[in-house]
Amino acid sequence: MFGLYFHIPFCDGKCNYCNFFSKQSTEAEMDLYTEHLDRAIRSWGERLDRTVDTVYFGGGTPSLLGHSRLIRILNAVKESFVLSNDTEITLEVNPSSTNFLDFAALRNAGFNRLSVGLQSANENELKILERRHSLEDTDNTITAARRSGFENISLDVILAIPGQTIESLHNTLDYCADRHVDHISAYILKIEPETRFYQERDKLPFFEDDAQAAIYEEAVRCLDKLGYRQYEISNFSKEGFQSRHNLIYWHDEEYLGLGPSAHSFIDGKRFYYDNSFDAFYSGAVLNEGAGGDKEEYIMLALRLTEGLHYARYEERFKEPVSDRMIQAAQILSEKGFVKMSADSFSLTVNGFLVSNSVIGYLLQNS
Repeated sequence: MFGLYFHIPFCDGKCNYCNFFSKQSTEAEMDLYTEHLDRAIRSWGERLDRTVDTVYFGGGTPSLLGHSRLIRILNAVKESFVLSNDTEITLEVNPSSTNFLDFAALRNAGFNRLSVGLQSANENELKILERRHSLEDTDNTITAARRSGFENISLDVILAIPGQTIESLHNTLDYCADRHVDHISAYILKIEPETRFYQERDKLPFFEDDAQAAIYEEAVRCLDKLGYRQYEISNFSKEGFQSRHNLIYWHDEEYLGLGPSAHSFIDGKRFYYDNSFDAFYSGAVLNEGAGGDKEEYIMLALRLTEGLHYARYEERFKEPVSDRMIQAAQILSEKGFVKMSADSFSLTVNGFLVSNSVIGYLLQNS
């Protein structure tokens, strides 16, 4: 599997929890960025002999580019790479996207999956997050997308928003299920440096660890009841609708990322573009060193509910998972953090809540 990721670093304003590289922009700036992204795609297409299985437009707010620029970028991909017969092509969109996107044109061009930034179905929580859309906007976007032929739609949800309750959480998750979306990403709010939430961390009622854990556990339970099976720490889907692009990351497979702050993993090496338009326009990449080793593979596999498969590991590294690690996993299973089977082990919901510590312990015993 091989994926392409395009970082579209434009937003109509910075949400108070976001630390991704993005800026407000003019039409001329977006035209210039599209031109450079087109050139970069064609340049890399000449250098790489890869069949593309997934394409992902992330941000920022990719939908701000508008359908014409987005289609131009996708056409550059088609002209520069060989695409698999069932390539998954995802576009992140704002819930207010119906104001300026032609979903029918996007669908006809080949886009076949949308990720919509709902975050909450409660107006007070949207206000706390400084989101600039309404539930009506989300409804309009989902309706327009479905009428245009989009069958694979994901909604993003944030957990542990200040003031969130079990009742308001259920309201958000029920909203998603009632719209019959196929995939839900549910992320625990993290207070990142260089965000307004970080600056206000002593003023707002942010959740303590135990309260965060309770919200997360309830979200997992509720989503399962609604028919969304957890397949990764923060991701849930109906059968057959897992994000194939994100699975490339978690299966430690290759991908090319283009745009400021975009990362890549190709031929055993990791590299990225700096958080700078000029750096990306010049084509300068920064090396992160080697990737794809045993430790990295184990760490990423354990983000998934399928966990670490012994046969898959042995096929990749030509040696079995160590008895020492399996014994360590058995110890953790007795504490409720790991689930064992004959051919694999994986983290439980409780294990996901302390995944850094659990995975660190397992790696120490690898």
